[in-house]
Amino acid sequence: MFDKIVIANRGEIALRVLRACRELGVKVVAVHSEADRDLKHVRLADESVCIGPANSADSYLNIPAIISAAEVTDAQAIHPGYGFLSENADFAEKVEQSGFVFIGPKADTIRMMGDKISAKNAMIASGIPCVPGNNDPLSDDAEKNLKLAREIGYPVIIKAAGGGGGRGMRTVHTEAALINAISMTKAEAGSAFGNATVYMEKFLEDPRHIEFQVMADSYGNAIHLGERDCSMQRRHQKVVEEAPAPFITEEQRKFIGERCAQACVDIGYRGAGTFEFLYEKGEFFFIEMNTRVQVEHPVTEMVTGFDIVKEQLRIAAGEKLSITQDQVKIQGHAIECRLNAEDPRTFMPCPGIIEQFHMPGGPGIRCETHIYNGYKVPPYYDSMIGKLIAHGETRASAIARMNTALNEIIIDGIKTNIPLQHDIMTDSAFAAGGQNIHYLEKKLGIYK
Repeated sequence: MFDKIVIANRGEIALRVLRACRELGVKVVAVHSEADRDLKHVRLADESVCIGPANSADSYLNIPAIISAAEVTDAQAIHPGYGFLSENADFAEKVEQSGFVFIGPKADTIRMMGDKISAKNAMIASGIPCVPGNNDPLSDDAEKNLKLAREIGYPVIIKAAGGGGGRGMRTVHTEAALINAISMTKAEAGSAFGNATVYMEKFLEDPRHIEFQVMADSYGNAIHLGERDCSMQRRHQKVVEEAPAPFITEEQRKFIGERCAQACVDIGYRGAGTFEFLYEKGEFFFIEMNTRVQVEHPVTEMVTGFDIVKEQLRIAAGEKLSITQDQVKIQGHAIECRLNAEDPRTFMPCPGIIEQFHMPGGPGIRCETHIYNGYKVPPYYDSMIGKLIAHGETRASAIARMNTALNEIIIDGIKTNIPLQHDIMTDSAFAAGGQNIHYLEKKLGIYK
């Protein structure tokens, strides 16, 4: 195991990684921007290094500064968390070239899975079902593109090969709109991702978002930890996640899960990862792979009793997977509500000082947050300030416990989305389960 690692991130995920390190006896170096000197994990770390001003481009995205921090503190490895540089193949490559261990997949794997076209082709080769569409970049040949869309059948969706996080996508319902949509998506992709390559797929109109958590070591061993349902979304951003997914059978879980694990072996994957699918009319369709730990990993940990972050550290240190597939057992149900510093009706970010914070408790409740009384939520980063997770023997029990926790939690001084989460937890359609990815946005019409 490592003696010391750098956590190249901020907020609740940085604190989560620090806690895993404490259990394993690993010392922690916290890198931070000038705006984040008072973050909880910075205060708790063994050492801290300021890597730049508040602007993330000059700090958390500053590769030389992060590697320099590892050098001056004699750290051995770097954990990227999620977001920022976590899926940046160049960062992973430079970390390894500088003599440190990147706690995640190899750079080549990140690069392959970061390109949606190469990822899709790799999944097809591993027998994983994909959304119908072309597996090659779209050309500038308008007639060829029109013909392809007719073969796939409208509506279609144009996607950026290098996109992610719900960005770089445009739905097309009519032939008249196709060519302009391709042109606009190419321009946006080139600007946002530095890669103007786009491709075309069938647009599934009422799917759910189901994803499978995987772990793989460097010795050809891989397992899946079951699935999560992340269909409660707004503008392609997840709001609520749960595990296991309602109405997914054990046979379906085994069929797709085993293929995901085999795909990890086929592509030489290492560490924690997530295969994301659209699920419609009883069928799964692969859309992308996240080559990092996910925001929603706690719900999987709650139903399996397996520590994903500690396993990331063990695998990166050269150990084999600590469990086999037949040791993975799903127990009960878990739900996660993302807590954001934002107006619950307009969704405008609401930075400011936390005047009072009270963490909820009780059976099955877990709260992952970096905030505390007097903490100043900065305006420079993502508005998520924490996650509330509830576990129960049944889905109904988990929902009931989440409602109790949402009633108990106090975050004064700023606006949060807690009223929205209350609304979702008491919604009869959500209670029934199995809603599609458009449900929440339709429901949010009442907030507009």
